[in-house]
Amino acid sequence: MKASELKKKYLKFFKKKQHAIIESASLIPEHDPTVLFTTAGMHPLVPFLAGQPHPLGKRLADVQKCIRTGDIDEVGDPSHLTFFEMLGNWSLGDYFKKQAIEWSYEFLTKELKFDPKKISVTCFAGDKDAEKDDESAQTWKSLGIPEERIYFLPKKDNWWGPAGETGPCGPDTEMFIDTGKRQCSPECKPGCSCGKYFEIWNDVFMEYNKKKDGTYEKLKQKNVDTGMGVERTAAMLQGKDNVYETKLFQPIFKEIKQLAKLKNLTEQQNKSARIIADHMRAATFILGDERKITPSNVDQGYILRRFIRRAIRHGRLLNIKGDLCRPLAKIIIHIHSNDYPELKNNRKFIMDELLKEEKKFSKTLEKGLKEFKKIAEQGDISGKDAFLLYQSYGFPIEMIIELANEKNINVDEKGFKKEYEHHQEISKKGAEKRFKGGLSESSKATAKLHTATHLLGEALRKVLNDPDIKQKGSNITSERLRYDFNFDRALTDKEIKAVEDEVNKQIQAGLEIKKQEMKLDKALESGAQSEFGAKYPEKVWVYSIKNYSKEICMGPHVNNTKELGHFKIKKEKSSAAGIRRIKAVLE
Repeated sequence: MKASELKKKYLKFFKKKQHAIIESASLIPEHDPTVLFTTAGMHPLVPFLAGQPHPLGKRLADVQKCIRTGDIDEVGDPSHLTFFEMLGNWSLGDYFKKQAIEWSYEFLTKELKFDPKKISVTCFAGDKDAEKDDESAQTWKSLGIPEERIYFLPKKDNWWGPAGETGPCGPDTEMFIDTGKRQCSPECKPGCSCGKYFEIWNDVFMEYNKKKDGTYEKLKQKNVDTGMGVERTAAMLQGKDNVYETKLFQPIFKEIKQLAKLKNLTEQQNKSARIIADHMRAATFILGDERKITPSNVDQGYILRRFIRRAIRHGRLLNIKGDLCRPLAKIIIHIHSNDYPELKNNRKFIMDELLKEEKKFSKTLEKGLKEFKKIAEQGDISGKDAFLLYQSYGFPIEMIIELANEKNINVDEKGFKKEYEHHQEISKKGAEKRFKGGLSESSKATAKLHTATHLLGEALRKVLNDPDIKQKGSNITSERLRYDFNFDRALTDKEIKAVEDEVNKQIQAGLEIKKQEMKLDKALESGAQSEFGAKYPEKVWVYSIKNYSKEICMGPHVNNTKELGHFKIKKEKSSAAGIRRIKAVLE
């Protein structure tokens, strides 16, 4: 079964179970400063999992594009990817454990025809924070899964969330397919990395809320959040023991081999080809996203740059010296553009940015080779020097070792590993310090800034006398708002002051805010503003600030503009070509 058939079958199945089908959200989370990318299907739905009603009801299903970088060093093994598609169905305070598990089992065995004898499951073992999940285990038993194929595992294996530091979370039950491989040891069980058990689906039961002090409390609204990896499930359905052998990846591999002029790949070359295929999928989807991220040295742009450059480096290990990125992106767009038309729509942007980055990195690579030559003249390469080549010039340790072998010198791999781990620890601490809060933090401060964002958009259109100004993205934390909009020049100090004054004038006017549920086409016909390129469900919330502003928005808001305080613009700068960015606070 092709991945496209799997997705259609899944959505059709849950539509029959009265689930509304929603569009995949952007890869770039709109209001969550805790993560750079959408990491799971539940991520864009956190406000609704926390209790905010969804305009399409209590049962939802979709296919969500996701990126996770936590497992980037595992990419190349049979199952880990940075970009992947996630099938998901949700209950927002409706059905719970028994119904979710029964439907999962029905879909796996009746729709996908998996042999029930090959299914093993795991459940939460319980700890000081939450009780053992016997309810899930009993449901599996009632469906015919014997006790010996039901495993209880700790929180690190069978607990999901919260998406940020706080918020909805809970135990999960995971489903594995036995690949038929021999057990690596008598202790081998689902979750073992030997490849015998292949995880394909995860049902999360959100019955807890994690608080800021690290304690857990029971949620008033119990939710179900499920996730089934498209690539992993397709591998099992196609009788493959790894995701890279599926029809989703084989055209990409064929092109890599042609570019490398290789018919067969060694084990190491195969790993490089897998990394190239994965990273180019991730890079193509990031560039093709509605929010148009470009390679840079910060945030999502930094990860995008890392994907592209790591792919190019592994291309060099396969002796690919010419154009690598664009031929692969062309194939990736062809494979996925039916499901994600934004890839086709943004094709020129994708190709232009890949060409620019590849040219830029080729120059860095040349400088790095000169630096390597200097270091190598002094003899064996120390861990510090190897890490310098890795960090400053993007040389993977494999490339450094290969170059060293050509010179008959050694590389201190242990020293390199020590330097690398030290760097990771510093980066991790920096990230922890930087990202606080999350989508689940729907505080009063966040609600105020959401409302201020609507006032800001309208004020810009009015002050700059440009009705075509549209929101091109935003990011709201409890401390500040960030608002991107289309405009072809920097604002003058006078214009910035005029925008501030206009917003504060509306705050002082004490305008009432009203929320209406509308069909999307009616909302747009009514003149409601929307974010350019964003995908909305067929029913949306429309927030009207008296007669001043009308906007489609799914975020929290205050009841009256008088609650906002004083609006102050802290920074106005370029975000991308033709896009300006404003950062502002409420004092």
